[in-house]
Amino acid sequence: MITQIKGRLIDKTPTNVVVDCNGIGYFIHISLHTFSQIPDSESVTFYTHLLVRDDAHTLYGFSSLVEREIFRLLISVSGVGASIARTMLSSLSPKQVMEAIASNDLTTIQSVKGIGSKTAQRVVIDLKDKIIKVYGLDDVLAVSSNTNKNEALSALETLGFARKQIEKICDKIIAQQPDATVETIIKLALKNL
Repeated sequence: MITQIKGRLIDKTPTNVVVDCNGIGYFIHISLHTFSQIPDSESVTFYTHLLVRDDAHTLYGFSSLVEREIFRLLISVSGVGASIARTMLSSLSPKQVMEAIASNDLTTIQSVKGIGSKTAQRVVIDLKDKIIKVYGLDDVLAVSSNTNKNEALSALETLGFARKQIEKICDKIIAQQPDATVETIIKLALKNL
């Protein structure tokens, strides 16, 4: 199994890259998250997962070991293929995927194209314990289940802001002020938008 590729970046698009490794060009499928992490330098390293099927050998690349592990966990779920797992990691950061699974946030999981309610439930049921055990997300659960944060998010969404954008800002606010009121979260978020 090819587990890591280090070489010279020849070509990159938001969905794939070509890496020259000692004269061999590897075509690697990537998520938008990985694309955003690619350095400006020519030398790159990708942690890879080789998916072998009867009709193709497909190489998926990730900027971090955590993202690759999340991908592997996702494709272990019945009904979630490599393309849906890659779409999920393109729509959400690895941390957001872990938080959504750990906190039973089916709405966030279903916001990914190709994932319906049954698949979202299956992802949570199959992976919640594994993610909490492996990554120790007890503190993530406490932050994600914060009702003040959820109320602030709802209010900001009603004002017309995109959920992804406001969620990152609200997470930062709560990390700095864990006991912030709904009003405080909204005011600070509006200053940062």
